Amino acid sequence: MRPSPRSLLIALVCTGAATFAFMTRSPAETDAPAGKDRKKIVFVAGRPSHAPGEHEHRAGCMLLADHLNKSGLPVDAVVVTNGWPQDESVFDGAAAVVIYADGGGGHPAMQHLPKLREIAKTGAGIGCIHYGVEVPKGEGGNTFLDLIGGYFETDWSVNPHWDASFKPANHAISRGIGEFKIRDEWYYHMRFREKMEGVTPILSDLPGPETLGRPDGPHSGNPHVRAAVNERKEPQHVMWAYERPESFGKGRAFGFTGGHFHKNWQHDDHRGIVLNAIAWIAQVEVPADGVKSPTPTDEEMKANLDKKG
Repeated sequence: MRPSPRSLLIALVCTGAATFAFMTRSPAETDAPAGKDRKKIVFVAGRPSHAPGEHEHRAGCMLLADHLNKSGLPVDAVVVTNGWPQDESVFDGAAAVVIYADGGGGHPAMQHLPKLREIAKTGAGIGCIHYGVEVPKGEGGNTFLDLIGGYFETDWSVNPHWDASFKPANHAISRGIGEFKIRDEWYYHMRFREKMEGVTPILSDLPGPETLGRPDGPHSGNPHVRAAVNERKEPQHVMWAYERPESFGKGRAFGFTGGHFHKNWQHDDHRGIVLNAIAWIAQVEVPADGVKSPTPTDEEMKANLDKKG
């Protein structure tokens, strides 16, 4: 969403690449009551990536934050751009942190895993969108298993583009969301906690065999996923909710593997279920009909896009 003239720049740190944190509206423009019970939600938007219209982390985060701030819920959403903030004080008092960025070894949190655990220890929620669910095995993977309940593990998970059909699970995150079908780069066969401890699948579908048509590779296929999908016909979970045990901060988390195409945020159910999830991990009651979120206009969808070649 394009910030209004009254939008407030709350933080600017210049050390190398600039990192900005924006409130998408000034306090005077908020629809929710003021007061100490408002929940701070910090979005970490990754650096520019992929072709125009894909991995639009900045624009996607600012759109989601703007809709949360205009929803009437008691939240203040801010967006940090260009990766992990240089000034980590932006996380102070956060009820939730949402990471929408490229993953793997370059994941914004990979060099800050102790800080991420520290944030979780406060009880803050953690959400990861699309490539943001992928970290390397080892310390990164173990941290994500502890803090968000699952992650994309290379040579286990896959990342095809496919048309998934969903009947959302009965959960607060699914309030107001109907059955829907949409094409995205839906990652699946995620590495979850043993016996799905604390993990609740939210969006699941059985991918077709065409999603495994590529040769085996770190992201494209492996014997494990072929056995699960082609032989055992196991539905694959592409969005999940997680409730952490007390030893990890006793907070909430979610993983959402869609979000490759920026245009999909204009789809009411695709956008709505993520907004619901963000409210839920921030310990905000999700309304019976879901977070209020009018369909973005084409002009709004074009706002804040990264400049790409």
